Amino acid sequence: MNQQPQKIVALVDGSIYSASVCDHAAWISLRTGAPVELTHVLGRREATDTQDHSGAIALGARTALMEQLAELDGQRAKLVSHRGRAILEDAKAILERAGVTEITTRLRHGDIVETVAEVEADARVILIGKRGEAADFAQGHLGSNLERIVRASHKPVFIASRAFKPVTKVLVAYDGGASAMKAVDHIAHSTLFQELSVHVVTVGSATTEVTRALSDAKASLKAAGIEVETSVLPGQPETTLGKLVEEAQFDMLVMGAYGHSRIRSLIIGSTTTAMIRSCKVPVVLMR
Repeated sequence: MNQQPQKIVALVDGSIYSASVCDHAAWISLRTGAPVELTHVLGRREATDTQDHSGAIALGARTALMEQLAELDGQRAKLVSHRGRAILEDAKAILERAGVTEITTRLRHGDIVETVAEVEADARVILIGKRGEAADFAQGHLGSNLERIVRASHKPVFIASRAFKPVTKVLVAYDGGASAMKAVDHIAHSTLFQELSVHVVTVGSATTEVTRALSDAKASLKAAGIEVETSVLPGQPETTLGKLVEEAQFDMLVMGAYGHSRIRSLIIGSTTTAMIRSCKVPVVLMR
């Protein structure tokens, strides 16, 4: 039975990262044949103000003022919706220029995490920019929505870098934990990674257990026809991985969202957070 390819859900917000999100979505779509769903979420603050402000006010002047404010709220809500549609149209145009043909657009009201929860069932990946609209003012911080989505999503989260660059070399951070093993399995079964060069690395000591785990990961990827190398590097993951990405000119980093020794909590693993913050290449996170 031929299954429909699962869609790529690309979250666009009109920030400087939106064009890169679209370019990466196009790259994934053209390599996998998956359709793209462009989603823009209007937060609750941006939605129309439905509160009745007139409640206890009886004076005519105040009532008139409240009516004017209500009218302004309505106008603002319309403008915000128009802006959202314009962002989606611009995003769609980028994808069309890249040659993507199956594109849908979705303007949603509400919370972005709730939106992701609703749409991720038939998504193969959730794509989001590293930072949101305040990107230029908060370069040391991750977008708050990004952190919330990574915590909540059960699908791979693809975090787009600021600028798109075709991907040929992929680094996989492998600690032998469940999410790292899931990452290797995902790579082995995804057409996205075919014909790419993959390097699986563990940061730490080359124990028997580590060597065996890397050997298993290599065998799994080789069986899928993927060109793969493995290595064990000394040091701390945050600094060692970041240095390796830069010096060996990797185009993408794939890693588990949680380390295997970390108690599963509502907080993303500290190594993961550090890598997203420092890496200038896209980061793909697996739960």
